Amino acid sequence: MPSLFTTASASARPPVLSKVRLGFIGVGARGIYHVQQALYREDVEIVAICDIDQQAIARTNTLIAKAGRKAPVAYTKGDEAFLELLKRDDIDGVVIATPWEWHTPMAVATMKARKYAGLEVSATVTLKESWDLVNTYEKTGAHCMLLENVCYRRDVMAILNMVRQGMFGEMTYAHCGYQHDLRNIKFNDGKSISGVGAEFGEKGYSEAHWRTQHSVDRNGDLYPTHGLGPVAHWLNINRGNRFTYLTSMATQSRGLHNYVVAKGGPDHPNVKVKFKLGDVVTTMVQCANGENITIIHDTNSPRPYSLGFRAQGTQGIWMDDGDTIYLEGVSPKPHQWEPFAPYQDKYDHPLWKQHAQAAQNAGHGGIDFFVLRGFIEAIKNQVAPPIDVYDAAAWSAISPLSEQSIAAGSKPMEIPDFTRGKWKTNKPIFGLNELY
Repeated sequence: MPSLFTTASASARPPVLSKVRLGFIGVGARGIYHVQQALYREDVEIVAICDIDQQAIARTNTLIAKAGRKAPVAYTKGDEAFLELLKRDDIDGVVIATPWEWHTPMAVATMKARKYAGLEVSATVTLKESWDLVNTYEKTGAHCMLLENVCYRRDVMAILNMVRQGMFGEMTYAHCGYQHDLRNIKFNDGKSISGVGAEFGEKGYSEAHWRTQHSVDRNGDLYPTHGLGPVAHWLNINRGNRFTYLTSMATQSRGLHNYVVAKGGPDHPNVKVKFKLGDVVTTMVQCANGENITIIHDTNSPRPYSLGFRAQGTQGIWMDDGDTIYLEGVSPKPHQWEPFAPYQDKYDHPLWKQHAQAAQNAGHGGIDFFVLRGFIEAIKNQVAPPIDVYDAAAWSAISPLSEQSIAAGSKPMEIPDFTRGKWKTNKPIFGLNELY
């Protein structure tokens, strides 16, 4: 296998692989979107799929048949069925879209099978799992890409373009998070998309079957990478910079209990459940080059969706809430916001300029196209993925470390250097060539 730090040459050369053969572990609510994107590509063959839910398998097979593709081999017999899929020698890469607690075990097994692992977010639940991913890569040489689609959001890629061109001066601060009312996801009995009742666990449907239990057991930033991924690219984390330590705090837990009462009534059995997750979790991260990052996790409150992005440097600031910008010496009036739209047009990232039309059919505003494309192109060219195993480890480690900080009264927690010093010499690669 090539070194992780091998990057694709910008010079024209034929791909190592003319066709990428994929397997999919988990083809439910999230995984089937990746299958759909793969079906748009003539250079991809879907060899095998795995899921313990027969309905998910059936829906996926129907989708594949409608696309006129050959039916994949299905693996469905129990939680360990994915291991049989990994024994195949006709698979180049595996997309993993399963409940969080399975992400690292499945990715580790995939790398040990010498296949590219494409791993949904978050990559890990514990600090040990972050090290497991890194250690397995370094032992096997098999790559692992975190499938963080928000890194490809059109506006944050334009900001990345502006940061790299020095429009914000020296970066000093970033703000981000995951502010998304998930109450109807955490409590859903499957009778309505709006989330009927107050069920989770064994009686829950889709993510309510497993995701809500994390809110019962854990108090921390449970889902950091949607916001942190783009910020990490702005600040060159693991490639000239790194996270050094964090401190976290959480509000009281009220939102999920109140939702159970409202949907299930005061006598519903889940009224007695004690939810550990605070309604709003705030984490502050210090970086080696001096920047600060604030990350907000807010999934239990009634609120509109927002990732709360803010990019700030010595020459200006951009905020996605309101989509406004101010650049000193550039903006027409001192101390007054202006719309970001003209800057979006001017600094639109080359990837979006090149592939916007192809991304029109993709979910989440087109970003699902780009993230799977990055994974497939890395496999085709046998190079490191644009979001690598060290990114997966560091970004995801915010979760367990925030839990530890909150439990210790907001005590600062050191963030490990998963690159073992290579961050000092690694060069940025995300969005810097025709592949990524």
